[in-house]
Amino acid sequence: MAAAEGMGQQWVLVEMVQAFYEAPTYHLILEGILILWIIRLLFSKTYKLQERSDLTPKEKEELIEEWQPEPLVPPVPKDHPALNYNVVSGPPSHKIIVNGKECINFASFNFLGLLDNERVKNAAQASLSKYGVGTCGPRGFYGTFDVHLELEERLAKFMRTEEAIIYSYGFATIASAIPAYSKRGDIVFVDEAACFAIQKGLQASRSNIKFFRHNDMADLERLLKEQEIEDQKNPRKARVTRRFIVVEGLYINTGDVCPLPDLVKLKYKYKVRIFLEESLSFGVLGEHGRGVTEHFGINIDDIDLISANMENALASIGGFCCGRSFVVDHQRLSGQGYCFSASLPPLLAAAAIEALNIMEENPGIFHILQQKCKKMHKALEGMPGLRVVGQSLSPALHLQLEETTGTRDSDMRLLKEIVDYCMNRGIALTQARYLEKEEKHLPPPSIRVVVTVEQTDLDLDKAASLIWEAAESVLN
Repeated sequence: MAAAEGMGQQWVLVEMVQAFYEAPTYHLILEGILILWIIRLLFSKTYKLQERSDLTPKEKEELIEEWQPEPLVPPVPKDHPALNYNVVSGPPSHKIIVNGKECINFASFNFLGLLDNERVKNAAQASLSKYGVGTCGPRGFYGTFDVHLELEERLAKFMRTEEAIIYSYGFATIASAIPAYSKRGDIVFVDEAACFAIQKGLQASRSNIKFFRHNDMADLERLLKEQEIEDQKNPRKARVTRRFIVVEGLYINTGDVCPLPDLVKLKYKYKVRIFLEESLSFGVLGEHGRGVTEHFGINIDDIDLISANMENALASIGGFCCGRSFVVDHQRLSGQGYCFSASLPPLLAAAAIEALNIMEENPGIFHILQQKCKKMHKALEGMPGLRVVGQSLSPALHLQLEETTGTRDSDMRLLKEIVDYCMNRGIALTQARYLEKEEKHLPPPSIRVVVTVEQTDLDLDKAASLIWEAAESVLN
């Protein structure tokens, strides 16, 4: 056996020598060059040592003095609006005291006038006496109080959904809900006028974001068709990719109502899910204030998830999501704002419950609000130099310059003059504020005019007349 192996090895060597003699000359030269190059690489130095040059103490001092560190934050001018805010004394209800001056409030989102309501305040005071001020723990760690469960049950019943979940901060509601479902690789179709809370939720989800033009269903369908074609090229990937449409019921940045019936048709045609943010439309639209689904008569089960804050119509703090139980329960494990933030103070939950009671007992309040909104919208139309942005049903209207002055800063200064003119004469307005460097689609500068049920016809007439007067005085 060993002899046979030895003969085999000798035969291999003979074949190698024979192949060497039979190989072409250029082949041997090339192999020789490669072998020499490898030997050179093995024995040559990979770098050259350079002579060390030490700096003298004087040179070091000079370099240190010349070095200027970059600022931790960019410089902010002292006249920036964020550093020069108006100070409110007392509740921001129908009448508001701003910088010591009493004004009629056309700035706060107290749509139903519940912020200073005696029943709401009494419910909050009773809860304060029973539970104390805060909770000092998230819902999963002794932060769940019976009043939280009652509020969730009441919200689900009011919205006619299976279940609801509450958050302790309105902004965090939709910003937590979106990344709880949409992950890396999923696709989200978003209206370009979406509010900043939605934008932060999209950023946290790390999904593929596709913006469509504001309320333009043709543009949205174009994107959906393009995605359908892409899915056909890679059906395996398409099977595991989730697709969402995220819109607002009533857009805070434009005052427009979303075309929900058309969105529902596209949902079933292209098999996508709809997330509906109703912070501005909840307690405003619909016969009973249930929002844009009631406004259009859409079956609420056609919407996969509804979110809204409780800081506008309910005059409390926090937010909620509602929908089917298996959808909502997922947030109890994946909603970051729910899992890691201290739960809503019981007194605010009690205030929200009492506000719901008032809404259910007085459904006519929503018709009154809508009539006041239409009246204000009509009174502001045709103003010289300003145009009204938003539909007549929106309680938050925007006044934008018809022609820009050339720069955003100068436009904002001009609008501020109008706001100051009105405030000095007893009408409190506000400018819409944005994080300009972070907004995906920055809206034009505007004055926001907020209508509430507390404002009388005389208040509406006075405000409209004064805004006209201010526009004529400042812009002309």
